[in-house]
Amino acid sequence: MAGLTAAALGAVGFLAYQARATVPAGLGDRPGASASPSTSATSTPSYDPTSTALPSGTGVGERVVYSLDANRVWLVGRTNQLERTFKVSPGSVDPSPGTYWVTSRSNAITGTDGTPIEHVVRFTEVDGLAVGFSAAVGSAVRSAGDPVVRTGGIRETRVDGEAMWDFATIGVRVMVIR
Repeated sequence: MAGLTAAALGAVGFLAYQARATVPAGLGDRPGASASPSTSATSTPSYDPTSTALPSGTGVGERVVYSLDANRVWLVGRTNQLERTFKVSPGSVDPSPGTYWVTSRSNAITGTDGTPIEHVVRFTEVDGLAVGFSAAVGSAVRSAGDPVVRTGGIRETRVDGEAMWDFATIGVRVMVIR
């Protein structure tokens, strides 16, 4: 058992080293993956909720952009190309606008509302409640607007959840805008 643990830790360390070695210039200077938002002296970009265009002012490079007002996500690749955009259904707890990084992921769990979910990509915490993207499994649907159930789950379709899972690995930047 100790040998397996040592081998697993060695593999994780090697993969972390490889990931660190492939970080694009400028990203290595960012704060460590954090559940706290980073804000700059400039104002956080806002967005026209009637448009599907990528909002300006959300930075450059690989990132997830999430608009609280539009309930929309954009997946932006390393060379600033838009890879995908889709609508989401927010939880009852919203993160503050700012810059975050993906801090943890789970393939399949049960959400705080009791719904089986998959492809969970977490990027912050609000009042002790994890906030992140996920997809409900099967025909499970969250109770819309239930004021008693607190959830930070930003729900996607299963297809969009799979795209998010493939795109947003640990350390990928998440820009939350109005």
